[in-house]
Amino acid sequence: MKNKIRQLRKSRGMRQEDLARFLGVTRQTINAIENDKYNPTLELAMRLAKFLNTTVEELFILDD
Repeated sequence: MKNKIRQLRKSRGMRQEDLARFLGVTRQTINAIENDKYNPTLELAMRLAKFLNTTVEELFILDD
């Protein structure tokens, strides 16, 4: 599953550490999600979308 987290985070001038701190996860978790190495829980996906002012459907792209 691909995602747009990195581009939305960078457009806000945020570091991975900043996003991680706000969401209560580690920087390594954000890094793994951004690099498509970890699919977040539904709760974390929803919190990411809310924080980045988008929807889960827009944030994550399901591979066919």
